[in-house]
This record gives sequence, structure tokens and C-alpha cells, in this order.
Amino acid sequence: MDAALFASMLSDKHVTDLRKLSYLYPKADINEFVAVLKDGFYKYLPLKDFDGGQLVYLEGVAQVRLSAARVLLTPQSSTQLYGMKAMEDEIISTLTIEQIDTSRDSVRKILAGYAPVDTAERRIYGMKKGLEFIADPMHKISTENLRQLYEMTIGEFLANEDQLLPGNDYRHDSVYIVDSKVEHTGLPWQKLPDYMNDLIAFANADSDMNDLLKAALLHFYIAYLHPYFDGNGRMARLLHLWYLVQRGYSSALFIPLSRYVEHSRKGYYDAYTLTEQNARISGVLDVTPFLAYFIEHVYHKLGDALPAAATTDMFQSALARGEVTEKEKTLWQFVASAYGGNEFSTKQLERDFGNAAYATIRSFVLKFEKLGLLRSTKYGNRVKYSINK
Repeated sequence: MDAALFASMLSDKHVTDLRKLSYLYPKADINEFVAVLKDGFYKYLPLKDFDGGQLVYLEGVAQVRLSAARVLLTPQSSTQLYGMKAMEDEIISTLTIEQIDTSRDSVRKILAGYAPVDTAERRIYGMKKGLEFIADPMHKISTENLRQLYEMTIGEFLANEDQLLPGNDYRHDSVYIVDSKVEHTGLPWQKLPDYMNDLIAFANADSDMNDLLKAALLHFYIAYLHPYFDGNGRMARLLHLWYLVQRGYSSALFIPLSRYVEHSRKGYYDAYTLTEQNARISGVLDVTPFLAYFIEHVYHKLGDALPAAATTDMFQSALARGEVTEKEKTLWQFVASAYGGNEFSTKQLERDFGNAAYATIRSFVLKFEKLGLLRSTKYGNRVKYSINK
């Protein structure tokens, strides 16, 4: 293939869409283009497509900025396994993506410790247990733990025909993902144990793949294999978070990744579709479109998810100078985990925290505003506070 033409195609912003690329370069042979990619540009992965071919990706296209990893590595409060606000948003978003009806009031009720009273609240409770399960560093990614995670979050709420059979870790029949037409057929169920073993081994093995990309790849592969009759999307997103936790990304559980997915839901599903469309054209399952989606719509949006590094440094400096009491330290950690970047009132903080008098809360917000850690916004006679970013 002509070198100049190949270079032009490889650098084109539509390189992840082979059909569009063929329209833009009508004189080019897409098969030749893919052949050159195979020879020296694709990174090969130890995971297989349905025909046994290796998955690949374009490392030069799938590049994550260091700032995204820095956000996920920023230490958070150790007083809670999972930031309450993040858990609330994660549960709401992951259920919304699957078009499962829920309400924020119900989520808050379950997170506050109330017992579920109906099926919708039992699903919320299941997700809460699942998030707590993956937050525990003792729970490593394994066949047994994956089965346990599935049962507690999804399996026990399904109709009998959709539940896993005793002794089966995965579904026992075919599954089709249907919209107006058949969009995707899951891996033949007889192959699932072998393919899932490969997935789990890959998750636990060291590799030269960027951790954030690897998490997104695990996410893609669960949905691609579709090892369950129902709940594959939720399991894919849980595995994504679980892997980051296992790799030491301490803030993964303080950032609701599913909220970013929900806000770009069309792009999320389009990335799956485009990956399989390309595979039909090239005969190669190149996961770059899905990785590119996560880079653009999730990872590179994380900058506003947590307090800025300067804010965190400012707090640590005040703490070192003895300007912050233990109660104020606990309140600050609570605000960071419960509200994130959202606004809150003194009354709301008093109610949510539940372990301080209003005078203490009032003194805290005024002092931390003066320290530059909080900022206030007036709405008529009301004042709301948020972490200063």
C-alpha cells in the first residue's frame, strides 16, 4: 500500500470507523490498510473473538492523559468504603442505563440503612451490596467471586428462567440482544467457561497495557461475551470499577463512572456497534472504538470529579499547622465523599452527617470558606456551599 496514503488514513480522525474511512479514501483498499495494521500497528491481546482470533487495539489512537490516572489515584477518606454521593449516583446511573425504574429517594433510603420494601428497592440494595463487595480489597477477581457478585447484585432478583443453574457460573443457553433487529449474539454458552477463564486470568495478570484502558477492555469483553441472560451491562461496569480498585486506584469508588456513561449513552452503545461493524469488514475485532469512547467521554471528563490537587494540598497544609480539629477533619472528609462537587446547605449537612450540632456545622463551613476550601453561593436569602475547585 502507498505509504503516504496509509499515513493519511492512519492519522484521519475517522480511523476507528472503517466504513467511513473507505468512503473518504475511495482509491484505498481497506483490506490492504488492515493488513498493514496487522503487520506492525495493532497491539495484540490475550483475549479471543468468537472465532478464536485475538482481539487487538491501536495503541497510538487510544491514549489516556496522565491527568485522568492522577484523579483516580488521589487518596480519599478512609472512613467510608465508598463515597456516599458516588454510590448514590453510581446506582442511579447504572440502573438508568439499563432502563430500570428507580428513584433517588429510594436509593437514599436504602443507603441510609432502611430495609427494602419492594422489588425496585431490593435491586438497589443488591447494587449497594455489590459495590461494597468490590470495595473490599480482600475480594479478588475470580470465578467464585464473580459468581457471588452476580448473585448478590442481579441474579437473585431475576425470574426463574433467567437465573443461573446450580453449579453453573454462566448462562446455560443462547442469548440475543435485540432492538429493531438482532444486534448481537452472545458467545455460545458451551464456550463461556474457557473464555471467562481467559478474561479473569487477563484481569489478574501484569501487562503493558495502560490500567485505565485495560479496565475499559474488561468492560467491553463482558458485554461482548454476554455470559448472563440479564445484567451483563451492570456486571461490565462493576468489573470495570473492581479492576481499578484491585490496581490501587483509590478514588475509583468516589467517582460514579456510570454517570458519565449515562450522560453519553448513545456514544456508549454506538462504540459497541462500531467495533462489531468494523470486525465484519476487516475480520479483526479491534476494540479501539470502545477504548476511544471511554477516553473521550469518561476518563477525560474526570477533572471536575474530585477536589483539585491544590485544594487537597491546602487542606493537608492546614491540618499540618494544627488549624483543623479532628471533628472538622471528619466533616471535610464527609463533605468530599457525600457531595463531591455538588452544593449543599448547612441544614442539609447537619441532617446528612447526623453527628454534630448545627452550631458546629455553621462554624465549620465559615472556617473552611475562610481557609479557601469551601466557597459559598447566595440564592436570595439562602446560602449553599461547595468544595472550592
